[in-house]
Amino acid sequence: MSKEKLRNNQLVNISLNNNSYAIELSIRKSYIEGWDEYFFTLKQRDGVEEIVLPFAVKEEVSEEFLVVSLTLSIDKYPELLINKKIWDMYINRKKEGDVTQTRVRSDNDYLRFYSIILPEQEKMFYPFTTKNRKLSFYYNNYCLFANVEEATNLGGEIVFSGHLNYPPMFLEKGYKIRKIQMVLTNNLDEEINVISLEVVNRPDIHEKFNGNELLSKAGFKGTVKINKDTNIERKVFYKFFLVLTYEKDGQVENLRSNRVRWIRDKIEVQKRVIRTKNGKLKVQIKPTKKSKFLSLQISNYSFKEEIVNEAKRKWVKFRRGKFVQKVYKTAFQLLGNLPSKKNLIIFESFHGKQYSDSPRAIYEYIKENNMDYEMYWSADRRHVSYFEKLDDVKSVRRFSITWLLIMARAKYWVTNARLPLWLPKPKGTIYLQTWHGTPLKRLAADMEEVHMPGTNTDKYKANFLFEASKWDYLVSPNTYSTEIFKRAFGFQKTMIESGYPRNDFLINSNSEREIRDIKESCQLPLDKKIILYAPTWRDNQFYSKGKYKFELQLDLERLKEELGNDYIIVLRLHYLVAENLDLTGYEDFVFDLSKHDDIRELYLISDIMVTDYSSVFFDYANLRRPMIFFVYDIEDYRDNLRGFYFNFEAKAPGPLVKTTEELIDEVKKIDELGFVPSENSEEFYNKFCYLEDGRASERVVKEVFKS
Repeated sequence: MSKEKLRNNQLVNISLNNNSYAIELSIRKSYIEGWDEYFFTLKQRDGVEEIVLPFAVKEEVSEEFLVVSLTLSIDKYPELLINKKIWDMYINRKKEGDVTQTRVRSDNDYLRFYSIILPEQEKMFYPFTTKNRKLSFYYNNYCLFANVEEATNLGGEIVFSGHLNYPPMFLEKGYKIRKIQMVLTNNLDEEINVISLEVVNRPDIHEKFNGNELLSKAGFKGTVKINKDTNIERKVFYKFFLVLTYEKDGQVENLRSNRVRWIRDKIEVQKRVIRTKNGKLKVQIKPTKKSKFLSLQISNYSFKEEIVNEAKRKWVKFRRGKFVQKVYKTAFQLLGNLPSKKNLIIFESFHGKQYSDSPRAIYEYIKENNMDYEMYWSADRRHVSYFEKLDDVKSVRRFSITWLLIMARAKYWVTNARLPLWLPKPKGTIYLQTWHGTPLKRLAADMEEVHMPGTNTDKYKANFLFEASKWDYLVSPNTYSTEIFKRAFGFQKTMIESGYPRNDFLINSNSEREIRDIKESCQLPLDKKIILYAPTWRDNQFYSKGKYKFELQLDLERLKEELGNDYIIVLRLHYLVAENLDLTGYEDFVFDLSKHDDIRELYLISDIMVTDYSSVFFDYANLRRPMIFFVYDIEDYRDNLRGFYFNFEAKAPGPLVKTTEELIDEVKKIDELGFVPSENSEEFYNKFCYLEDGRASERVVKEVFKS
């Protein structure tokens, strides 16, 4: 077994024999060292029942990993077969009586083939890989699964092939399979296209999955013909479903699958242009971003528009390529050798996407006190228009020639996030790093594993430490952060333990008039209380480098039903999240202000903060208002993704909830009893907020800009 393919707490193999599963998991040795014991359980989702599974160490793969084998027999655990229930698998680690639970991972998309059929109950029990790539088991009705393995775009037609699971109930007497078909639905109308499929022999699937005779014919292939007489007014999206028609005791019935998935490891978008009576059409087949469902898209084709778009793509690719970067870096180094302009400062917040955070607070302090500096803001090319609308704020497009000239000659750089690794710091430049939060999650060198795209653990840490070596000053909000920053960033220069400049606003502008003005500018109702939901990003849920997914786990319908008379919800997603949420039907209840100028204003207008592991709660604590922590995935986040610096569950300055119902209950408690700060809240405030007196910007400016 190759250790390169192993990950901590990951499904390695599974097999089924006589209603019993043999499961193998890989475990990193360091993950279980220092604990009194570890064990594995199946836990009923949305329930309290839990089953402890027997296991044994099968082998030690290397000095780093071991493989354990578990046994799950449904005959031994009849409680698995009650109602339609999902059971999630966990690894449990125990120390001094306390137990932490973490979900087991899985990347196997074929797990449903290991189905146990229960004809008397007309049910199935089977393992599956969740959307978040975790291992679970489901006791469910008879169901059909279908996956496409190959799909080819020939322009006028789409040729595809794949496999289905053929539930073994069809081996029983009284069942007769009549035909299988692919059904296509679209986003514009209720028209349904039905495609006949050819059955294909699949001895590989038959042999692999325990000899279910029907699986020898589990393959299928078919062709979607593009209607060339179609008049396309706007882009059409087609979804694919498999339908199996069968006869049972003389009755003809249909069994329909969920959306068909495209399960190849590497899938490229395939585009073709075809001629029709009404012009040209562009035909694309691609997987959906989240769940990799097979998708067909048809739209009108414009040669001019395609040329322009292709030219833009190539220009962006060239501009971001190594050659241009090398030329740019060389030019930067040459300009950096010139004497710096002593009164020139360039500011940047979240990679040029915002005019916000501590860089903004420092900028405004310098400006309000009429200090003699020439100041520019670095603006991401997609956000230039946003900066241009700001009154009396000079900005320059990031990585433009003008930006190069200013950045290379500036005496001061002020930013709250890392700059590009390739960017050299001129000798005469002073680099002030404000960072952007009190750390709960492990940072940089303190992280055990990194799950971000485009890097690995060793590379990420080395790059982070190299960037931090360029910083001359680092702002810390408290003693707790100072100790962590020094170690995690390997920072050895001047630490400014001042409180966060960005929080001066919360102290100095907390008035009814200011709150009302912000609500009006955001076009929010003045007669409703506000719940601010500000979750963080998940390292391992992403579309590509720098673009992270976010799936809203809250039941908006239930929240609106229970709280809509008195509250509205304001959403503020992390700046790295690329999601545009569909809030159709909730326009008067949920307001997405993720792109609002500065979150500090949203803090000020909110009556309750709901968050998870985001550092926003350290800032919001300055307002001494109620906070609720919606931590539906706390075990996975704590143990697999980042890890925490302190016992968050025991010390959080507010209640922890995992469901929408629990969140609603906590909001109602606040309404009924009022907000009474807990012992945790007071302890938290005294430890993390003691420096926040509205003068942090002044302290930083006096330290860095002494002249």
